[in-house]
Amino acid sequence: MKQTVNNVWDARLYDGSHSFVSKFGHDLVDILAPSTGELILDIGCGTGDLANQIYESGATVIGIDKSENMINEAANKYPHINFFVNDIIELEARNEFDAVFSNAMLHWVKQPKQALQCIFNSLKPNGRFIAELGGKGNIDFITAEIINQLKLAGIEYSTEQLPWFFPSIGEYSTLLEETGFTVHFIQHFDRPTPLIGENGLSNWIDMFAGDIFAGISEHIKVQIISSVEKNLRNVLYRNGQWIADYKRLRVVASKK
Repeated sequence: MKQTVNNVWDARLYDGSHSFVSKFGHDLVDILAPSTGELILDIGCGTGDLANQIYESGATVIGIDKSENMINEAANKYPHINFFVNDIIELEARNEFDAVFSNAMLHWVKQPKQALQCIFNSLKPNGRFIAELGGKGNIDFITAEIINQLKLAGIEYSTEQLPWFFPSIGEYSTLLEETGFTVHFIQHFDRPTPLIGENGLSNWIDMFAGDIFAGISEHIKVQIISSVEKNLRNVLYRNGQWIADYKRLRVVASKK
């Protein structure tokens, strides 16, 4: 596996305040249905929880993630699994895996066609691709309010600068088919997602939207996030808990 440069994510914060990412992925592993003797690649494995679930099925699993912090934590938690720092768009594997699995990562890749081509190339003939990612409309309320507060603070920002890609069913199906995949199933659905603690929204922004604040002082960032919380409280705060407006895209495809 080709290793790439470090990508800074707080692995402890991820496991502590954002463990819902892995928990929501458990039934995706059921759809993957890994079996003994298979070699499976987990793309964007994070701190390794779902890779370990795949391993416990009897399959051999390799986990990759762009974040060195995540990979180090995964290796500490699950030393029996091989984890590597690797960027999906630089994956060089050819006809190697029985299946490729990805949960809550591919929306971070703003070169989706390139990522899908690397995934397709890495699969054996008849290999399967099982993935879930953010779909069209994902976190629209949160994104819109962050951009609103940036503009009110006199900081120029546009949607093109956002660090994620949330495709529709049509967009992603087309990309899959253009790459060579046969699409067996694709679904777009709402998943209102509880965030842990009174600071759940601010913690979420710190963890997942930090790139938006690149070059902005910590003081201004704190003010903006506070204003985002205030303006979204009537929209996303229910029964004493923050609920993120998640929308997901789930995919089952294969390489013929």
